[in-house]
Amino acid sequence: MLTQDQVLDEFRAAEALLEGHFILSSGLHSSRYLQCARVLMDGKRAERLCATLAQKIDAAALGEFDMVVSPAMGGVIVGYEMGRQLEVPAIFCERVDGTLVFRRGFEIHPGMRCIMVEDIVTTGLSSRECIEAIAHAGGETAGAACLIDRSGGKADVGVPLVSLVQLEVPTFEADKVPPELAKLEAVKPGSRGLKA
Repeated sequence: MLTQDQVLDEFRAAEALLEGHFILSSGLHSSRYLQCARVLMDGKRAERLCATLAQKIDAAALGEFDMVVSPAMGGVIVGYEMGRQLEVPAIFCERVDGTLVFRRGFEIHPGMRCIMVEDIVTTGLSSRECIEAIAHAGGETAGAACLIDRSGGKADVGVPLVSLVQLEVPTFEADKVPPELAKLEAVKPGSRGLKA
C-alpha cells in the first residue's frame, strides 16, 4: 500500500502537482492544482494508485458493490480503473444542461449498491450531484472514494468518503483572492465549463 508521501511523489513524477493561480471547477481560486489526468495517463501509475485506494475502501468496511459510478470528466479514468480493481462494472454520468445524468445506455437497476469514485474532491459538489444521479436511478451509494481530498476531510458528500490523500489547500472566492495570488495570471485547467 502506498503512503501519502508516495502518492504525492507519483503526482510530482507526473508533473501533476502544479503551483500558480488556478480557477477550480467549483469556481474557487487556488495556488495549487493537482492534474489527475497527467497522473492517470500512465496505466501502471493509475494501477498502483487505484490498488491502494481499493485497499483503503476494503479497510473502510463499506461492504460489497455492484458498480462503480463516476462523474465525467475527471472521474472517468479513475472510475474505470477502480471498477477493474474491484471487479465490478464502471459507468459514468455526464453534465447535460447543468445536471449530471446517465447517457450511452448506462443504467443502474433499482437497489444496486454503488460506490461513487472521482479524482479530486474540493467542495464535494460533483460527488453529491453524482450520488443524487445514482439515487434518481434507484441505486444506493454505499460510499465514495477519491484520489485526493483537497478539503482536508471537511467536504461532506453525504456518505463515507475514502481518499488516498487528504490535503488542506486554501481556496478563495473570486473577490477574496489574496494580493500575491491576484498578481498571477489565473488559468482554468479543469473540464467543467469548457467552450468549443
